[in-house]
Amino acid sequence: MLVGPFVGKKNCRPWIVSDELWSLIESLLPEPGHKLVAGRPRVPDRQALCGILFVLHTGIQWEYLPQELGFGSGMTCWRRLAAWNEAGVWDRLHAVLLAKLRAAKQLDWSRAVIDSPRAGRSAGPKSGPSPVDRARPGSKHHVLVEGQGIPLAVSLTGGNRNDVTQLMPLLAKVPSVPGLVGRPRRRPDTLLGDRGYDHDKYRRLVWAQGIKPVIARRGVPHGSGLGDHRWVVERTIAWLHGFRRLRIRWERRDDIHEAFLGLATCLVTHRHVQRLC
Repeated sequence: MLVGPFVGKKNCRPWIVSDELWSLIESLLPEPGHKLVAGRPRVPDRQALCGILFVLHTGIQWEYLPQELGFGSGMTCWRRLAAWNEAGVWDRLHAVLLAKLRAAKQLDWSRAVIDSPRAGRSAGPKSGPSPVDRARPGSKHHVLVEGQGIPLAVSLTGGNRNDVTQLMPLLAKVPSVPGLVGRPRRRPDTLLGDRGYDHDKYRRLVWAQGIKPVIARRGVPHGSGLGDHRWVVERTIAWLHGFRRLRIRWERRDDIHEAFLGLATCLVTHRHVQRLC
Protein backbone atom coordinates (compact mmCIF):
# COMPACT_ATOMS: atom_id res chain seq x y z
CA MET A 1 0.00 0.00 0.00
CA LEU A 2 1.46 3.36 -1.05
CA VAL A 3 -0.84 5.73 0.80
CA GLY A 4 0.71 5.93 4.25
CA PRO A 5 4.33 6.88 3.49
CA PHE A 6 3.35 9.80 1.29
CA VAL A 7 0.31 11.32 3.02
CA GLY A 8 1.00 14.79 4.38
CA LYS A 9 4.41 15.21 2.76
CA LYS A 10 5.26 18.08 0.45
CA ASN A 11 5.90 17.65 -3.27
CA CYS A 12 3.87 14.42 -3.32
CA ARG A 13 1.59 13.25 -6.08
CA PRO A 14 -1.43 15.58 -6.39
CA TRP A 15 -3.90 12.74 -5.73
CA ILE A 16 -2.45 12.09 -2.27
CA VAL A 17 -4.70 13.78 0.30
CA SER A 18 -2.72 16.00 2.68
CA ASP A 19 -3.36 16.02 6.43
CA GLU A 20 -4.60 19.61 6.20
CA LEU A 21 -7.15 18.90 3.47
CA TRP A 22 -8.29 15.67 5.11
CA SER A 23 -8.95 17.49 8.40
CA LEU A 24 -11.42 19.70 6.54
CA ILE A 25 -13.12 16.89 4.63
CA GLU A 26 -13.33 14.15 7.26
CA SER A 27 -15.95 15.86 9.42
CA LEU A 28 -18.18 16.52 6.39
CA LEU A 29 -18.41 12.90 5.21
CA PRO A 30 -21.60 10.97 6.00
CA GLU A 31 -21.44 8.01 8.36
CA PRO A 32 -21.11 4.72 6.45
CA GLY A 33 -24.04 2.34 6.65
CA HIS A 34 -23.82 -1.06 8.29
CA LYS A 35 -22.66 -3.92 6.09
CA LEU A 36 -25.50 -6.33 5.36
CA VAL A 37 -23.23 -9.28 4.63
CA ALA A 38 -19.74 -10.23 5.76
CA GLY A 39 -16.93 -9.69 3.31
CA ARG A 40 -13.86 -7.62 2.70
CA PRO A 41 -13.13 -4.76 5.10
CA ARG A 42 -14.40 -1.37 3.96
CA VAL A 43 -11.81 0.70 2.11
CA PRO A 44 -10.98 3.71 4.36
CA ASP A 45 -12.52 6.95 3.14
CA ARG A 46 -9.16 8.69 2.86
CA GLN A 47 -7.80 6.01 0.54
CA ALA A 48 -10.98 6.05 -1.54
CA LEU A 49 -10.66 9.83 -1.88
CA CYS A 50 -7.10 9.37 -3.13
CA GLY A 51 -8.48 7.01 -5.78
CA ILE A 52 -11.11 9.56 -6.81
CA LEU A 53 -8.43 12.24 -7.08
CA PHE A 54 -6.25 9.90 -9.15
CA VAL A 55 -9.09 9.51 -11.69
CA LEU A 56 -9.80 13.28 -11.61
CA HIS A 57 -6.16 14.22 -12.24
CA THR A 58 -5.25 11.55 -14.79
CA GLY A 59 -8.57 11.02 -16.58
CA ILE A 60 -8.11 7.25 -16.39
CA GLN A 61 -11.18 5.00 -16.69
CA TRP A 62 -12.56 3.74 -13.39
CA GLU A 63 -11.96 0.09 -14.21
CA TYR A 64 -8.27 0.78 -14.89
CA LEU A 65 -7.53 2.32 -11.49
CA PRO A 66 -4.25 0.55 -10.50
CA GLN A 67 -4.90 -1.82 -7.60
CA GLU A 68 -1.29 -1.60 -6.47
CA LEU A 69 -1.90 1.98 -5.35
CA GLY A 70 -4.04 0.71 -2.49
CA PHE A 71 -6.99 3.01 -3.19
CA GLY A 72 -9.56 0.26 -3.67
CA SER A 73 -11.33 -0.70 -6.87
CA GLY A 74 -12.62 1.81 -9.37
CA MET A 75 -16.22 0.82 -8.58
CA THR A 76 -15.62 1.38 -4.85
CA CYS A 77 -14.29 4.88 -5.54
CA TRP A 78 -17.15 5.56 -7.98
CA ARG A 79 -19.77 4.61 -5.38
CA ARG A 80 -18.04 6.70 -2.71
CA LEU A 81 -17.94 9.76 -5.05
CA ALA A 82 -21.64 9.40 -5.89
CA ALA A 83 -22.63 9.04 -2.22
CA TRP A 84 -20.56 12.01 -1.08
CA ASN A 85 -21.90 14.19 -3.87
CA GLU A 86 -25.48 13.24 -2.98
CA ALA A 87 -24.74 14.17 0.64
CA GLY A 88 -23.57 17.65 -0.46
CA VAL A 89 -20.01 17.19 0.79
CA TRP A 90 -18.36 19.30 -1.93
CA ASP A 91 -20.82 22.20 -1.58
CA ARG A 92 -20.21 22.31 2.18
CA LEU A 93 -16.45 22.01 1.78
CA HIS A 94 -16.46 24.89 -0.71
CA ALA A 95 -18.43 27.04 1.74
CA VAL A 96 -15.92 26.24 4.53
CA LEU A 97 -12.99 27.23 2.32
CA LEU A 98 -14.64 30.48 1.24
CA ALA A 99 -15.31 31.33 4.89
CA LYS A 100 -11.61 30.86 5.67
CA LEU A 101 -10.71 33.23 2.83
CA ARG A 102 -13.22 35.85 3.95
CA ALA A 103 -12.02 35.62 7.56
CA ALA A 104 -8.53 36.43 6.24
CA LYS A 105 -10.02 39.28 4.14
CA GLN A 106 -8.86 37.60 0.95
CA LEU A 107 -12.13 37.61 -1.03
CA ASP A 108 -12.52 40.45 -3.52
CA TRP A 109 -16.25 41.24 -3.58
CA SER A 110 -15.75 44.42 -5.62
CA ARG A 111 -16.44 42.43 -8.79
CA ALA A 112 -17.27 38.97 -10.04
CA VAL A 113 -16.66 37.55 -13.52
CA ILE A 114 -18.67 34.91 -15.37
CA ASP A 115 -17.90 32.66 -18.34
CA SER A 116 -19.16 29.38 -19.85
CA PRO A 117 -16.60 27.12 -21.57
CA ARG A 118 -17.52 23.88 -23.31
CA ALA A 119 -16.83 20.58 -21.57
CA GLY A 120 -16.03 18.54 -24.66
CA ARG A 121 -18.15 15.89 -26.32
CA SER A 122 -20.59 13.98 -24.17
CA ALA A 123 -23.92 12.21 -24.08
CA GLY A 124 -26.60 11.71 -21.44
CA PRO A 125 -28.46 14.18 -19.20
CA LYS A 126 -27.36 17.82 -19.31
CA SER A 127 -25.84 17.50 -22.77
CA GLY A 128 -27.06 18.86 -26.08
CA PRO A 129 -26.07 19.62 -29.67
CA SER A 130 -23.32 22.21 -29.73
CA PRO A 131 -24.03 25.18 -32.04
CA VAL A 132 -20.29 25.58 -32.74
CA ASP A 133 -19.24 21.93 -33.26
CA ARG A 134 -21.46 20.56 -36.04
CA ALA A 135 -24.26 19.85 -33.55
CA ARG A 136 -22.20 17.20 -31.78
CA PRO A 137 -23.50 16.52 -28.26
CA GLY A 138 -21.64 18.32 -25.52
CA SER A 139 -21.92 20.14 -22.20
CA LYS A 140 -20.93 23.47 -20.72
CA HIS A 141 -19.26 24.45 -17.47
CA HIS A 142 -20.62 27.74 -16.14
CA VAL A 143 -18.10 29.43 -13.83
CA LEU A 144 -18.45 32.50 -11.59
CA VAL A 145 -15.33 33.84 -9.83
CA GLU A 146 -14.57 36.80 -7.59
CA GLY A 147 -12.06 39.53 -8.46
CA GLN A 148 -8.95 37.37 -7.94
CA GLY A 149 -10.31 34.33 -9.77
CA ILE A 150 -11.40 32.32 -6.71
CA PRO A 151 -14.45 30.28 -7.79
CA LEU A 152 -17.73 31.28 -6.16
CA ALA A 153 -20.08 28.93 -8.05
CA VAL A 154 -20.02 26.42 -10.91
CA SER A 155 -22.70 24.47 -12.76
CA LEU A 156 -23.21 22.05 -15.66
CA THR A 157 -25.67 22.31 -18.57
CA GLY A 158 -26.07 21.05 -22.10
CA GLY A 159 -23.87 22.54 -24.80
CA ASN A 160 -26.92 24.05 -26.52
CA ARG A 161 -27.95 26.19 -23.56
CA ASN A 162 -27.49 29.92 -24.03
CA ASP A 163 -24.90 31.32 -21.62
CA VAL A 164 -27.14 34.12 -20.40
CA THR A 165 -29.87 31.72 -19.23
CA GLN A 166 -27.52 30.47 -16.50
CA LEU A 167 -26.61 33.94 -15.21
CA MET A 168 -29.22 34.18 -12.47
CA PRO A 169 -29.05 30.49 -11.40
CA LEU A 170 -25.28 30.83 -10.99
CA LEU A 171 -25.63 33.98 -8.88
CA ALA A 172 -28.23 32.20 -6.76
CA LYS A 173 -25.80 29.31 -6.23
CA VAL A 174 -23.17 31.48 -4.50
CA PRO A 175 -23.20 30.42 -0.83
CA SER A 176 -23.58 32.83 2.07
CA VAL A 177 -20.01 33.35 3.27
CA PRO A 178 -19.43 34.23 6.95
CA GLY A 179 -16.05 34.88 8.50
CA LEU A 180 -16.23 38.54 9.54
CA VAL A 181 -18.32 40.52 11.98
CA GLY A 182 -21.73 41.22 10.49
CA ARG A 183 -23.99 39.44 8.06
CA PRO A 184 -22.63 36.74 5.72
CA ARG A 185 -22.00 37.97 2.20
CA ARG A 186 -22.97 36.37 -1.11
CA ARG A 187 -23.31 39.23 -3.59
CA PRO A 188 -20.46 41.05 -5.43
CA ASP A 189 -20.68 44.77 -6.16
CA THR A 190 -20.22 44.39 -9.93
CA LEU A 191 -20.67 41.54 -12.42
CA LEU A 192 -18.52 41.37 -15.57
CA GLY A 193 -19.45 39.29 -18.61
CA ASP A 194 -18.71 39.00 -22.32
CA ARG A 195 -21.12 39.48 -25.22
CA GLY A 196 -22.74 36.12 -24.57
CA TYR A 197 -24.50 37.73 -21.60
CA ASP A 198 -25.70 40.81 -23.51
CA HIS A 199 -29.42 40.98 -22.79
CA ASP A 200 -31.27 43.93 -21.22
CA LYS A 201 -33.71 41.65 -19.41
CA TYR A 202 -30.87 40.03 -17.48
CA ARG A 203 -29.21 43.38 -16.84
CA ARG A 204 -32.39 44.44 -15.07
CA LEU A 205 -32.48 41.19 -13.08
CA VAL A 206 -28.87 41.68 -11.99
CA TRP A 207 -29.58 45.29 -10.97
CA ALA A 208 -32.55 44.02 -8.93
CA GLN A 209 -30.09 41.90 -6.92
CA GLY A 210 -28.13 45.03 -6.03
CA ILE A 211 -25.31 44.15 -8.43
CA LYS A 212 -24.05 46.46 -11.16
CA PRO A 213 -23.85 44.61 -14.53
CA VAL A 214 -20.84 45.45 -16.69
CA ILE A 215 -21.48 43.37 -19.82
CA ALA A 216 -20.03 43.90 -23.28
CA ARG A 217 -22.58 44.70 -25.99
CA ARG A 218 -22.90 42.99 -29.34
CA GLY A 219 -22.25 44.99 -32.48
CA VAL A 220 -19.69 47.33 -30.95
CA PRO A 221 -15.94 47.27 -31.61
CA HIS A 222 -13.73 45.19 -29.33
CA GLY A 223 -11.58 47.00 -26.81
CA SER A 224 -14.16 47.62 -24.10
CA GLY A 225 -11.47 47.16 -21.45
CA LEU A 226 -13.23 44.23 -19.79
CA GLY A 227 -10.28 42.02 -20.72
CA ASP A 228 -8.21 43.79 -18.05
CA HIS A 229 -10.46 42.14 -15.45
CA ARG A 230 -12.05 39.14 -17.22
CA TRP A 231 -8.81 37.21 -17.62
CA VAL A 232 -9.13 35.87 -14.08
CA VAL A 233 -12.09 33.68 -15.01
CA GLU A 234 -10.23 32.33 -18.04
CA ARG A 235 -7.31 31.43 -15.78
CA THR A 236 -9.64 29.65 -13.35
CA ILE A 237 -11.20 27.71 -16.23
CA ALA A 238 -7.69 26.66 -17.27
CA TRP A 239 -7.09 25.44 -13.71
CA LEU A 240 -10.33 23.44 -13.73
CA HIS A 241 -9.63 21.93 -17.13
CA GLY A 242 -6.14 21.08 -15.94
CA PHE A 243 -7.93 18.15 -14.29
CA ARG A 244 -8.04 15.77 -17.22
CA ARG A 245 -11.36 14.23 -16.22
CA LEU A 246 -13.07 17.60 -16.79
CA ARG A 247 -11.70 18.34 -20.28
CA ILE A 248 -14.08 15.86 -21.88
CA ARG A 249 -17.23 14.67 -20.17
CA TRP A 250 -16.96 10.88 -20.23
CA GLU A 251 -19.73 10.20 -17.70
CA ARG A 252 -23.24 9.62 -18.99
CA ARG A 253 -24.56 10.38 -15.52
CA ASP A 254 -24.57 14.12 -15.02
CA ASP A 255 -24.34 13.85 -11.22
CA ILE A 256 -20.97 12.09 -11.45
CA HIS A 257 -19.52 14.77 -13.72
CA GLU A 258 -20.98 17.45 -11.43
CA ALA A 259 -19.31 15.68 -8.51
CA PHE A 260 -15.94 15.88 -10.26
CA LEU A 261 -16.60 19.55 -11.08
CA GLY A 262 -17.50 20.35 -7.47
CA LEU A 263 -14.45 18.51 -6.13
CA ALA A 264 -12.15 20.30 -8.59
CA THR A 265 -13.66 23.63 -7.52
CA CYS A 266 -12.84 22.81 -3.89
CA LEU A 267 -9.26 21.88 -4.81
CA VAL A 268 -8.73 25.16 -6.67
CA THR A 269 -10.21 27.11 -3.74
CA HIS A 270 -8.04 25.16 -1.28
CA ARG A 271 -4.92 26.22 -3.17
CA HIS A 272 -5.92 29.83 -2.60
CA VAL A 273 -6.46 29.10 1.11
CA GLN A 274 -2.95 27.66 1.34
CA ARG A 275 -1.45 30.63 -0.47
CA LEU A 276 -3.40 33.50 1.11
CA CYS A 277 -4.35 32.34 4.60
